[in-house]
Amino acid sequence: MTIANGGTIANGGTFTSGTSSPVAVGAAMGGPRRLPEMIRPAYQRSTLADVLPSACAQLGVPGCEDVLGLPGSQRYVVVLVDGLGWHLLRRAVRSAAFLTSLLGDARPITAGVPSTTVTSLTSLGTGLPPGQHGMAGYTTRVPDLGIVLNALYWDVPVDPRDYQPRQTIFERALAAGVAVTSVSPQHFATSGLTIAAQRGAEFVGFANKSSDRRRCELITEAALRGSRSLVYAYERDLDHAGHAYGCESGDWLDALTQIDRRLALLRDLLPDEVTMIITGDHGMVDIRPGHRFVAEDEPDLLVGVDAIAGEARFRQLYVDRDNPHLVAARWADLLGERAWVRTRDDAIDDGWFGPVEDRVRERFGHVLVALRDDWAVMTQTQTREHGLVGMHGSLTPAEMTVPLLVG
Repeated sequence: MTIANGGTIANGGTFTSGTSSPVAVGAAMGGPRRLPEMIRPAYQRSTLADVLPSACAQLGVPGCEDVLGLPGSQRYVVVLVDGLGWHLLRRAVRSAAFLTSLLGDARPITAGVPSTTVTSLTSLGTGLPPGQHGMAGYTTRVPDLGIVLNALYWDVPVDPRDYQPRQTIFERALAAGVAVTSVSPQHFATSGLTIAAQRGAEFVGFANKSSDRRRCELITEAALRGSRSLVYAYERDLDHAGHAYGCESGDWLDALTQIDRRLALLRDLLPDEVTMIITGDHGMVDIRPGHRFVAEDEPDLLVGVDAIAGEARFRQLYVDRDNPHLVAARWADLLGERAWVRTRDDAIDDGWFGPVEDRVRERFGHVLVALRDDWAVMTQTQTREHGLVGMHGSLTPAEMTVPLLVG
């Protein structure tokens, strides 16, 4: 099998469903490496989808339940730091004094599957698992059109309200008389993902060059609206640094430090009556150059595959004219213990996406390839990913677990 940036590697052997061997297939490249176990989301107990419903239960929004045991409040600010993984934060405590001060009472929760921004932000905004809201990943095939949608750029002519018709938590809170605000970069105001995941919130945008103080002032002003309030605020710089330089880089630590200072300033500006919740949408792993497979360079991987979507850590394969079990077997045989390979039906039965509604079932690939350790499967159809260092999307602890911090 060809590997991006040079070299070849022998076939990984036969994959057995549920395998969790402690020794990586690539052990000869540097000694035995322990492979991460699979983290399955505990939907309706401790996932991102449970954060806003738990806050809204305290705000008196009908039909919401506080399964996370949040402190009672009439005003919440929920900050989503893109790329803030639980394990990454605990490893970088010296670079984040404020966040570290909140770790004593903190707990890890999980993203949904795949552990990626599109899916996570929609789970957060709707209070639903992926199998119900249907935003199934970074890129997925639109069943009626047969073409692949990039949901970050919304590059397919599909109405986001039709594509994700379920009511958001913001809409439910607004209907209950809660003042609801989203504070994010201005250019997200009318994006397809914003409409699909966060509609119902009054959008307050800021320019990319806005000062930390101005951004925090906007959040504070929003938090004081009405007699009850819910504010969602989005931080993206950490994810950008991780993708560009790696989550083990000095640039990533610098970005974390800057965000930590910004959040400390926000806490200082917010009145004591406002409860601040900080979480992330996914973690991240750095991918070594020699651990990047290119799917198109291995003909056996493309047999029976009509479309490849997802991302390098979580490939979604669409199989229209072949048996998905045969396609899964070919990928499992070649990747061995470097990946968890499942048919869609098996992944659904294993609880990856929560209950899956019929209207969204075909958006998920017929075969799903979740990479383990620090491996990735690239494809020539997605050129943006070839320049990334840090990646995410799979079911490893590093990618799935995010912090729930209350300050």
